[in-house]
Amino acid sequence: MAGTRHPGRFGEPPVPADWLTRVAESAAASCQAPADLLGEYLPMLADAAINGRRPDAWELDAVRELGRRAATDGVGARRAVDLYLSAAWRLWRELPVVVRSKDPEKVRGAAEAVLRVLDDAVGVLVDGHQSERREMIRHEEALRREFVDDLLRGDADVSRMVERAEPFGIDLGKAHHVALAVPGDPGALVDRAAIGLERAVVDRFGDRDVLVATKDGRVVVVIPARATATASSAHSVDVGAVIHADLGRLAGGQRWRVAAGRAFPGAFGIPRSYEEARDALDVADRLGLDAEVLHARDVLVYRVLGRDQAAIVDLVRDVLGPLQQSRGGAGPLVETLQEYFDAGDVATEAARRLHVSVRTVTYRLARVAQLTGYSVARPDQRFALHAAVLGARLHDWPARPLPPDP
Repeated sequence: MAGTRHPGRFGEPPVPADWLTRVAESAAASCQAPADLLGEYLPMLADAAINGRRPDAWELDAVRELGRRAATDGVGARRAVDLYLSAAWRLWRELPVVVRSKDPEKVRGAAEAVLRVLDDAVGVLVDGHQSERREMIRHEEALRREFVDDLLRGDADVSRMVERAEPFGIDLGKAHHVALAVPGDPGALVDRAAIGLERAVVDRFGDRDVLVATKDGRVVVVIPARATATASSAHSVDVGAVIHADLGRLAGGQRWRVAAGRAFPGAFGIPRSYEEARDALDVADRLGLDAEVLHARDVLVYRVLGRDQAAIVDLVRDVLGPLQQSRGGAGPLVETLQEYFDAGDVATEAARRLHVSVRTVTYRLARVAQLTGYSVARPDQRFALHAAVLGARLHDWPARPLPPDP
């Protein structure tokens, strides 16, 4: 606290510093805020009341810096303002020029001067606090984005990753699911949806080991496997279905597609689950699937086939290539095989899906066996046909030509 002030226009004696110190300590105790956040604010008020002096620009800049410091120290803007207001009325109550004067004009002049300083000081205090908070939020968001990117990629420095995950409440020693949500409309507000979804996810699964973020225009949700287990059932909660339902309620009817990866433990469990969810979305786009909820386990076979493109292209070319000799081309025969396998090898169901007769289906299957030498009736040959059909779907063959040999 500053030393004494010189007497001013009201002819009052100097203001002792210890009196201002007591006022500051009393206000700080009442508001549970550090007294040093007041800086030179009380001497400014006393000087205004006694001398009628408005603060200089540099004095208000000092108050602005105190507002920034309050934000850095975790003192909320409301508590900081309460501290300044509490200090002001305590100072006014004991101000010598008010206590000793019986002149209403003198009291009115002192009050006006104090209120002007109070208004100026609180204004710059809040401005400094808000400015620092915005900067802190931007910094926190940058750290969060960097953490999410490293977490999903799988940072090679495991020990460092574990340390960085702790402030976000993520225990990398536990198993986690990762789900990805993609909007059906290009103009969707992904960031806003993520904020609403985070509240819903925390309410449902708790706030430990839960993370909701955005990446590449998608909402990323990390949920611990233990939170999806149900005590009353042997089956766990369907993470993808739950998130899809929550987004449906929050987004006002906006369409979303959600893919959920399986849960894996350890520091590389989250990136592995994330990769599964991302691959599920990619496979669904390539195959033209219309499912709104995708599960990694349902597209595992496509992921296996897609990892060795040269081998799957050879399989499609060698097994299904001869179908191009058919009068109608390979398309109808490949489509029949696909619907037959999807129907559980039931010709009547395949015929219904294809809108043809059962006789047509059986004729086409016989034609496939004749041209390729592979029959759906033989288990070993059926497997080769099915794998080749899946590979054809991945490469959109025969609508598009197969990639050339490397």
